[in-house]
Amino acid sequence: MKIYGLKNCDTCRKALKALAGSELIDVRTDGMPEGLLARAEAEFGAALLNTRSTTWRGLSDAERAGAPLDLIAAHPALMKRPLIEAEGVLYLGWGKDTQAALAD
Repeated sequence: MKIYGLKNCDTCRKALKALAGSELIDVRTDGMPEGLLARAEAEFGAALLNTRSTTWRGLSDAERAGAPLDLIAAHPALMKRPLIEAEGVLYLGWGKDTQAALAD
């Protein structure tokens, strides 16, 4: 199981602690595998972009109008976290629904 997020993100650390044997991949330093981000956007749409982040608030209106995948590529912190890949299935965020789906 792979958790894509940021190593200093509290939510990502909670998911990592709860999911024994999982691996945290820091999207800021390690990036993401080819095609995974596009697959996540196809599945989650606009929910993939974290519009509540301080990074988002710091963007100009012109920057915000850009394509979501381009924005996330330029600013990895804009991706809603964590993005979890387990047995080929993607999960976004660490809400009760994701926790229940991944519970041992």
